Amino acid sequence: MFREVQTVCPFCGVGCRMTLRVLGGRVEWVYPAEVGVNEGKLCIKGWCAHEFIHHPDRLARPLLREDRGKEFEVGSWDLALSRIQQSLSVVLEETGPESVAFLSSAKCTNEDNYALQKFARAVVGTPHIDHCARL
Repeated sequence: MFREVQTVCPFCGVGCRMTLRVLGGRVEWVYPAEVGVNEGKLCIKGWCAHEFIHHPDRLARPLLREDRGKEFEVGSWDLALSRIQQSLSVVLEETGPESVAFLSSAKCTNEDNYALQKFARAVVGTPHIDHCARL
């Protein structure tokens, strides 16, 4: 039996409401909610908004490798974040904040994107931040 979950489309900042039809823990279908700014309609991106969720190429866990010549292996979030912090610290110390850039995603919430730009500018000190909203 399908379970219906109310949510907001992840593709842009408009905030279109949608309903996900979930079966066995998998999102199988999307349709527009009758309420909200979209008034029961979705653009083509909204209609396909569920396709990336269970895609086999989607990264769900950190992939790490010891050396550049070696294969990636699944690692823990703690280890991945520690390596990012260490590597970022080295780059900032050696070449300064102007050498670092951040890229965010249209699939993040506006709040997530705001937090990343705040981190980039206030913590790291770089003005170089971009967003892939040009889908």
